[in-house]
Amino acid sequence: MTQYEDCIIFLLAKAYQKAHGNFKQHLLPYGITPVQHLILGALWVEEGLTATEIGKRLVLDNATLSGILDRMSEKGWVLKATDDADKRFIRIYLTDKAKKLKSSILAEREKSNDEILGSLNLEEKVLLKRLLKDIRG
Repeated sequence: MTQYEDCIIFLLAKAYQKAHGNFKQHLLPYGITPVQHLILGALWVEEGLTATEIGKRLVLDNATLSGILDRMSEKGWVLKATDDADKRFIRIYLTDKAKKLKSSILAEREKSNDEILGSLNLEEKVLLKRLLKDIRG
């Protein structure tokens, strides 16, 4: 029987807690959470997505995403607009604030990644990313 210290579920959970906590601290000055950062990231790639499209890309359910988008809208990160062609859809756009702070937030993400992976060499970093992607499926 595997001891909990060697259990992959335990190890992944603890690694996630450490990484999430580190990144959360980097984002604190901006008033956003790691999940909100992911949403901004999706919109930095392609603006005007619907909540459903964002959810599919980030593997988030609509109920969770709806509340997060509401908070992001209230804090001035995103704008919600009815789709011109189909009024049933709400499209999500970045505010000037989100566009202006993109490079700063991405720099914080890079710093956090460097801190989390600092003890690994390049080969180990590449291998870890590949293995995590394989596990994610």
